[in-house]
Amino acid sequence: MGRKLAATGNGRCNLSNEQAGPPHYHGGNPDFVLPALARFGVAETMDWFAGLGLAVRREEGGRIYPLTDTAASVVDVLRLAMEARGVELTCGFTVKDARREGNQFLLESTLGEDVACDRLIIACGGAAGERLGGSRAGYELLRLFGHSSTALRPSLVQLRTENTWVRPMKGVRTQARLTLEYRGLARAAGAGEGQFAEYGVTGPAVFDLSRAAADMGEGGLLVLRLLPELTERDILRYMAEKRDSFANYKAENLLTGALHNAIARTVIRRAEIPLDTRLWALSDRALEQISAVICRFELPLLGTLGFDAAQVTAGGVETVGFNPRTMASRLVHGLYACGEVLDVDGDCGGYNLQWAWSSGRMAGLAAGGLL
Repeated sequence: MGRKLAATGNGRCNLSNEQAGPPHYHGGNPDFVLPALARFGVAETMDWFAGLGLAVRREEGGRIYPLTDTAASVVDVLRLAMEARGVELTCGFTVKDARREGNQFLLESTLGEDVACDRLIIACGGAAGERLGGSRAGYELLRLFGHSSTALRPSLVQLRTENTWVRPMKGVRTQARLTLEYRGLARAAGAGEGQFAEYGVTGPAVFDLSRAAADMGEGGLLVLRLLPELTERDILRYMAEKRDSFANYKAENLLTGALHNAIARTVIRRAEIPLDTRLWALSDRALEQISAVICRFELPLLGTLGFDAAQVTAGGVETVGFNPRTMASRLVHGLYACGEVLDVDGDCGGYNLQWAWSSGRMAGLAAGGLL
């Protein structure tokens, strides 16, 4: 139980965000999240977890983590709460067929076992994180009851780029402003930490652009503005002063102290300046070439990594088929759905787990006749 939950937030479990609201959610109708967040929002969720004994801490950007800094604590308090309430937990029951007969739902497992129930909540998650239990089962089960899905794409996932320039910087982190361009137009932008990898780029700022990148596919352009806190004039002044003060330094040391050495050397090479050139030999034009690379470090986009690497699924079962105040199906009485299986996905930073808590709570209360 809880394999995907235990892996969230690099094992720390970013279980919510104080800024949760429609601007941080995507899908066919981002406002679908409003009733659930209004009834069981961040404050209510944290009070509920506190009642289970979970202590939390708040960090930069409104992110909320367990005080223990480990996702296992969240899994443990949920498991103990179920045990205390006498919840029957069945593992290894893979549903191959679901149908409604009379006033009940009948579920058939791949092993031929059957379960009957009066209410059915589809909370299977999405296709992301296949190694941790992600699957398309929820979409298929809801399709059996007449619901349709939008196209599925990996989101909060690493970007694949042409790797000539990123390979020498593998493993290096940096702050940057990032823009996704397609046919000369900016399609998405963000800022924060990115990390270079063998296949392209990763990191929180990159994850927030991955939904747009998945829609764009190959043919886009990822543009990084390195040293984002400095203007182009600031960068030119910095380099000119360095040239004048350390004239006998080599070009590979021009940006030492401003950029990670691996990034600095890559920038110099990309500006077509030999690394062993003495600083006194660098013309103002050469400094402008280097500045241009810093301000616009271009990486041709090849797409994203797949669902197995993704933290969340973009797309899902169309929300028009569900009541946002109860998570109840508009097509089948007694059927509910919540969380990632629906066409709702959030930004990086705890938004997806908050949607899981809020929508799951609504579905549970409604199924139990408590709404």
